[in-house]
Order: sequence, then structure tokens, then C-alpha cells
Amino acid sequence: MTSQWESLLQNLGVWEGSFIRFSPQGELLEDIKSVVSLEGLNDNQTIRQIVCRQGQEDLVLEYSSLGKSTLFFENGAFSQGSIQLAPFTEFGAELGLIHENRRLRLVQLFDKNGQINKLTLIPEHLAGTEATASPTVQVNDLLGEWRGEATTIYTDLRSPTTTPTSLKLELDDAGRFVQHLSFGQHTITSSATIKGSIIHFDQDPQKQMQVLLLPYGASATSPLKVNLRQSLILEVGWLIQPNLRQRMVRSYSDKGEWVSLTLVTEEKV
Repeated sequence: MTSQWESLLQNLGVWEGSFIRFSPQGELLEDIKSVVSLEGLNDNQTIRQIVCRQGQEDLVLEYSSLGKSTLFFENGAFSQGSIQLAPFTEFGAELGLIHENRRLRLVQLFDKNGQINKLTLIPEHLAGTEATASPTVQVNDLLGEWRGEATTIYTDLRSPTTTPTSLKLELDDAGRFVQHLSFGQHTITSSATIKGSIIHFDQDPQKQMQVLLLPYGASATSPLKVNLRQSLILEVGWLIQPNLRQRMVRSYSDKGEWVSLTLVTEEKV
């Protein structure tokens, strides 16, 4: 099995892109050009990371180990963020997907009251390669049946698990968005209202979720509010091609502990 450090090395290179900030309702707030370089030093035993954002001071980091807040998949996809949901503290995570010469990263942050308040999308491509732009996702792009495979890695470092997945997305007669998610022997069905670029799962007043459809083929799934003693997920989706999608899910237990990270690669059938 590839080590976490070797998986991180899949991200080496100079990545050109933007830090694009949205309101929780999907309004564009700012778009700042960026260059992020990850360079291996001492025979790749150390990483030097330089983040350059237009109009801001460069951020330079050097590290030779990874903290408990971060996990990587073999292809270089990763997530880093809060390992515990605690009262009166900010909470959030970054979810990063990678495909060929492109990366798509999403940062979701919640304020001290548990309300979602900051979303930053970071689409990137390797310097010297062509930037293939994916358009803003529309609801119709997602409808249909998607089949794929989910790999889950765990914070307690037990062996990863891989399961086949099936996701069927449709509109019912009332125009509600209906999701049938199957994995193993289980199927979960939920429905949502659609308002512009927001898919709002509103059936359970205590556990309202929203999916925000964003540019660059991205979608951001999150609770509207994170509550103590309630399990939760943060998710990013990426429509890489009309029939190819990746999703990453960061899962927390009802004790507020980060427990696992799942990478789904699925194709429309």
C-alpha cells in the first residue's frame, strides 16, 4: 500500500488557478489568481509549499511529516481540516480532488455558532499544460444513474475498504430532486427542493443539507448548520466530463470526531 507521504508526492508541481470565494447562497464574492508550488527537497523527504495570491503576501511552508488532520488517497486526492467539532469554535475542512493535470479544491468553513459562512473553490492546472475548463454544473447534468467505486480510508489507520456504488438522481412529478444512493446492501432515498443553483435537502428540519452547484464542474455539499451530538458529512463533487464524476466525503461521528474519508469515482450509465 502506498504510504501517506508517497501519496502527497502526487501533488508535486506548480499549480496555476484561482481562489474563488462564494457566499453560502452561491454568490461570487471574489476571484483571486493564484500559483501554488509544491517542491520536494532532500530527495523528497521535505516539501516546500509556496502559495502566491494576487495582491497578498506569499505564504511559505516547509514540512517533512503529516498531521492527524490530513489524509491522502493513492492518486494524491486529500482532505485536511478539523478533527473534532467542538462548541464555540470555528470548524471546517479542505477537500482536494486530482485528475490528470488538474486539481479541484474546496474549503468549507463554519462560524462559532455552527453556521456555514465561507466557501472557497480553488480550480487549478499544472503550469505549462492546458486548462480544461468545466462549466458550471446544472441540475440536468447530474440526472441519471451513476455507477462507480468508493474507497474509504480511516483516521484510526485500519485497512481501507472499497465498495461498489450506485447513485440514481431524478426529478419527481412535483419537480423535487430525488436521490437514491446504494452501497453494499443499503439504499438511502432522500429528496430536495431546487432553487437556482441550490439543491436543498429539507425533509429533516434537524439535519438540513444543501448542495451548491458551482463553476468548474464543482458542487459543495454541507449541512446548513453543524450541531453537536449529530453525525455530519462535508462533500465536494467534480463533474470532470459529462459522464465522469468524482466525489469526496469527509465523515464525522455523532461525537463530533472525524472518522473517515471516502473517494468515489463514478460514471454515468
